[in-house]
Amino acid sequence: MRITEITGGLRFEVRVQPRSSRNQVIGEQAGALKVKLTAPPVDGEANAALIDFLSGCLKIPRRDIYLVKGETSRSKIVEIMGISRDEFIARIGIKISS
Repeated sequence: MRITEITGGLRFEVRVQPRSSRNQVIGEQAGALKVKLTAPPVDGEANAALIDFLSGCLKIPRRDIYLVKGETSRSKIVEIMGISRDEFIARIGIKISS
């Protein structure tokens, strides 16, 4: 998975699967973090659910998570401020290839 360190945080790709039976991180898929969400992909519900879910998993405020690209796509680019690459890997709870 490609995690790019930026000033004050990091940026990575997320692949979302909406309308799942539960919210969970599946692992790495094609260089992106695969996340299943219960929210439907309408009216930004899945985007809001993704930010809420990542906030809870990583124990950081919602205001520090930004959807940079992919508002209407399953593939998204996310920026998270106030966390290092090592902290992210430790908190997300999956093995990530370099």
